[in-house]
Formats: sequence, C-alpha cells, structure tokens
Amino acid sequence: MELSAFNTLSAEAAADVVRPCADVGDWVAAVVAGRPYDELDDLLALADSEARAWTPAEVDGALAHHPRIGERLAGVGAEQDLSRSEQATIAGRDGDVDAAIAAGNAAYEERFGRVFLIRAAGRSAPEILQHLTTRLEHDDVAELGIVADELRQIALLRLEGTFA
Repeated sequence: MELSAFNTLSAEAAADVVRPCADVGDWVAAVVAGRPYDELDDLLALADSEARAWTPAEVDGALAHHPRIGERLAGVGAEQDLSRSEQATIAGRDGDVDAAIAAGNAAYEERFGRVFLIRAAGRSAPEILQHLTTRLEHDDVAELGIVADELRQIALLRLEGTFA
C-alpha cells in the first residue's frame, strides 16, 4: 500500500491495515491518529515509540493471535498470511530440530503460560531453537521484556512490509 493512500483512508479502514501488524488497540489507534505521514520512517518511528509503552496485558492480548513457532497455521486473513510468510523457512527442514522446537514450545507454555514468541523473519530454525532453549531459563520479568520486544520487532517489520 502507498503511504499516501493510507493517509487518506477512514480511521476504521486505516486501523484494518495496521491491526494485523500487532493487535494492540491503543497502539493501532495511535498509529492511525498519527496520520498523515510524510515518510515511512515517520510512521515507523511513531509505531516504535508507542510499542515501547505496551503493557503486559496488551502484550498477552496480542499473543493470542500468534501461532506457535514452527506450526502450520490454519485460517485466512492478513495476520495469518503474515505469520505463514514469516515462518516459511522454519518447519519441515530438519525433523530433529522441528521436534525440539515442538517440545520447547510445550515447555515454554508450561513455564510461562503463553506461546513462545520470536521474530522468525531472518532466523533459521536452529537459531530459533537456541533462543527458545535460552529463554526457558529466564525469570518471568526478564522474559516478559523480551516477549514485548519481539512483538514490537514483528509489528515494525510487518508495518514496513505493508508500505514497502
């Protein structure tokens, strides 16, 4: 989508463009309210700043829309398409790594009570497994900070891709 076209959308239509990047209501509203944007960097800067203020409840709410890493995602829609694209290089390459990620996902959910979230774009399955293994050793506070940052990175990459 062209940034100039985004600037002219109704607030509702603009929110529909932004929401698949991260379904955090106040963040979506702030990104939409920041229009018009002269440059993509302006939009990304505001989105980044607003994302750094996400509360733990907002992060947990947004995680409800993210699939487990390495799992095939069912369903249709912009968010599902983005997740499939981001995880395209992860599953199905190495059975041992896939099995270890699946086991790690289960251990992570047992330990932290939420899905393991990581920016998959640009990372290999072994690299993701290494992060998963390391993050299982974190305390709850440290891990929540990492999850929020991973979600922020995903949101910004998705926004950038939307307007590329």
